[in-house]
Amino acid sequence: MQMIDTNTLLQKKCAPNAAALGATEITEYLAAVSGWQQDGACIARAFKFKDYYDTLAFVNAIAYVIHAEDHHPELTVTYNRCLVKFDTHTANNNRGGISENDFICATKVNAIFEQTFS
Repeated sequence: MQMIDTNTLLQKKCAPNAAALGATEITEYLAAVSGWQQDGACIARAFKFKDYYDTLAFVNAIAYVIHAEDHHPELTVTYNRCLVKFDTHTANNNRGGISENDFICATKVNAIFEQTFS
């Protein structure tokens, strides 16, 4: 497997019918995507903000990107926090799992946060 890095993931697009990754691959991808952790059959990261306005601005900013990728996360939104969880429900013969698509989107979500909110 080739080296995984943020710049490579930022340039990629989500692929339909992405395959589930194995445990070793997930560990390698997690090392390349800052702040994300495996949470069962998904990857997750909590983003913190100064207030509700910034939290909602973040949700709206990532909505454009994740819609363009056609890969939608579970979002939990509170006053100054947004928990983002990605998984690929179509991976592993529709049994779900974590795919490269999850890491592509996680990298793009990180980029939005870092450019706008940190």
